[in-house]
Amino acid sequence: MTISCLTTEAQRLDALHKLNILDTPPSEAFDRITRMAARLFNLPIAAVSLTDSDRQWFKSRVGIEHCSIPRIKAPCGSVADNAELLVISDLQDDAYFRDSPLAASGIRYYAGAPLVTADGHCLGAMCVLGTEPRDTTPEELTILCDLAAMVMSQIEIMHALGRVDSISGLPNRNQFIEDFQDMQRDSEDGAQRVAVLINLATPAQLAHAVRAMNPRYLDELVTDAAAWIRTELGAGRKVYHVATTQFAILTTPEMAIDRYPPLLEAKLAHAIATVKTRFVATPTIGVVPFDISNTDALNVLRRAQSAVQDAIESGTSVAMYSVGEDQVYRRRFSLLNDFGAALESPGQLRLVFQPRIDIASGECVGAEALLRWNHPTLGAIGPGEFMPIVERSRLAQAATSWVLNTALDQQLAWRHAGLVLQLSLNVSALNLLEADFADRVVEGLQRRRLPHDCLELEITESAIMEHPTKAHATLDALAHAGIHLAIDDFGTGYSSLAYLQRMPADVVKIDQSFVRGIEHDQRQQGLVRAMISLSQELGHRVVAEGVENGAALAFLRSAGCDEAQGYLFAKPMEVADFARWHQAQAAQEEAPTLNMDSALEAVERAFAMRVPRLLCTTPSPRNLLAAARRRPLIR
Repeated sequence: MTISCLTTEAQRLDALHKLNILDTPPSEAFDRITRMAARLFNLPIAAVSLTDSDRQWFKSRVGIEHCSIPRIKAPCGSVADNAELLVISDLQDDAYFRDSPLAASGIRYYAGAPLVTADGHCLGAMCVLGTEPRDTTPEELTILCDLAAMVMSQIEIMHALGRVDSISGLPNRNQFIEDFQDMQRDSEDGAQRVAVLINLATPAQLAHAVRAMNPRYLDELVTDAAAWIRTELGAGRKVYHVATTQFAILTTPEMAIDRYPPLLEAKLAHAIATVKTRFVATPTIGVVPFDISNTDALNVLRRAQSAVQDAIESGTSVAMYSVGEDQVYRRRFSLLNDFGAALESPGQLRLVFQPRIDIASGECVGAEALLRWNHPTLGAIGPGEFMPIVERSRLAQAATSWVLNTALDQQLAWRHAGLVLQLSLNVSALNLLEADFADRVVEGLQRRRLPHDCLELEITESAIMEHPTKAHATLDALAHAGIHLAIDDFGTGYSSLAYLQRMPADVVKIDQSFVRGIEHDQRQQGLVRAMISLSQELGHRVVAEGVENGAALAFLRSAGCDEAQGYLFAKPMEVADFARWHQAQAAQEEAPTLNMDSALEAVERAFAMRVPRLLCTTPSPRNLLAAARRRPLIR
């Protein structure tokens, strides 16, 4: 064979392998053509035969049990070599093919039309075979060539129209779905398989890389990964390019499932050590076993994606699919979708209010508005479950708007009823990035003719530090408008002194994790004392959250804390319950004062009549009581 022939054969094989059709499951689209060929020729055998380097592999077949035969002396191999129609009326009379494996198996008649690509590479043959010698009419040859053209059209459609990724050259998700369905038809009920999903980088890493590099960076990442995966899998194994930077492999559980993670981790570690992207991309792998008769392709990909996310979140290279983690995540996603409807449906969302108490006087000086959700089918959903996912979504802005408008309406109603106190609301990181957030808050206050200092916005440290420049611009605008600001959950985030000094905050709220159990922990007491002292030195009023008993309150009083909030005083209450609670607290404050005033007047009159000269040097009973009232009381 000459060098040019070698080059031609290499190019032909390259064209065949790029189509990724070898060793794929049977396809009904090809089987229809094969059945038609057998019926039209009235022959027992027909096949779509693809010529590999050493074999004839049948993409579709009728009347043949095996999937492939050796290429040696195979008539379809001759068709591929010459790219010409081949008809053998009787293999036993043919000098070359009479001793071929095909003739030895009892085949006497063969007719094959070449399968030729648009650029001239012959992939194999559309062939019909019989066990008796026969002649072939010109009309039959035309039919066979038409059937071959139909096969090539199907191959090209698969490759060009949504079946093969143009960058990696690998079959895409559409092909994965079709092959999965074909595999289901050929598998027994209960057959177990394993899917492996390779994720090249986290979404954040991709965003940074694409922003810093040109689009070719991502293309090179994908092509390099595709080449590595093909090399690792070897011939005969198929890999699918199912997403921009994700590849899927379907395999049989030839070894115990628990052996997959260490094997994949070792291969991944070796790959990372040898590629130029190892410092900017973190590949992860998700592994999911499944019952092929009891699922579908997209659900398998979804489970594999869940395993990939578990690997990313846990900081590991490979993760097995977890039913429990998957159910938790699906519930979160479902809740997020339902929360959007809750914002538009009256009756699902409401605010409850927890009082803030001035430690020195025992008076209620404010309340924090807290969002509650009563799901129409799931019942009460705790804020600890739904708020974290809402705050990380586009619903964060809508949720804050709902809370702000509802709280300001309630503030207006309370003021009309004579209840005057400051109302605190929580604000998310996304709200601080809204260019018009401060303007909308001010507009809400002005529309209701409420004083700006009746509102306090609580912001966590982490929310500020995610985008400090934009966050501080929004906070400065709010502070300039006279709206009070509070640092929420202080101590659980960055606790940066530089940021604490810069933020225009009026209040620092010490997180409840530092307050609970403080009466038993001296180190915790020392830390809280320092936090109170530091905050007050910087001009902030300090509020302690999570106060649940008198001993904790006593310590906070001794440490000079300004306000307290917690179950010792009241749990978060419904609107009507809060109004009744506040009215009862006010009555409790006033009742002793009115009774004591009457008694003091009588005592002072008697005191003045009997010892008038002592009045010049001795404090009056009223002054003594006033001094006593200034002493702190545990409430």
